[in-house]
Amino acid sequence: MGFDLILHASCVAKNRRALLILGASGSGKSTLALQLMALGAGLVADDRTMLTKDDLRLIADCPEAIRGRIEARGVGILNADPAGPAEVVLAVDLDRPEPDRLPPHRHIDFLGRKLPLVLGKGRDHLASALLQYLVAGRWDRDQT
Repeated sequence: MGFDLILHASCVAKNRRALLILGASGSGKSTLALQLMALGAGLVADDRTMLTKDDLRLIADCPEAIRGRIEARGVGILNADPAGPAEVVLAVDLDRPEPDRLPPHRHIDFLGRKLPLVLGKGRDHLASALLQYLVAGRWDRDQT
């Protein structure tokens, strides 16, 4: 599979539904990916994520040279079972804090595909909350 865009981002998936982890170097992308992997997610890509699109979906995958590898700061490069390619359904930005307790819907666009966006800087419970979002989605009053 070719790609349309390569990002400095990590990506994990659960049930073939992927979370794109965005942030500057040192923001905790790999750490969050490892936390999610400990909770049952699989590694799509660490540090470099390839994105492509089809008619309806945004697909994430990993460059072959780093497939199945993730950096654990202070430990080394660890092996992991590859979980990609997978459809990206959610993104988190580790550079921006969320000011609201119950935030509005936020979105980010990649290759013309709009993704739900969570602002995640400084959130202790982020891994478990993101995994649940990835698996079951978000409930909102306007959905009742």
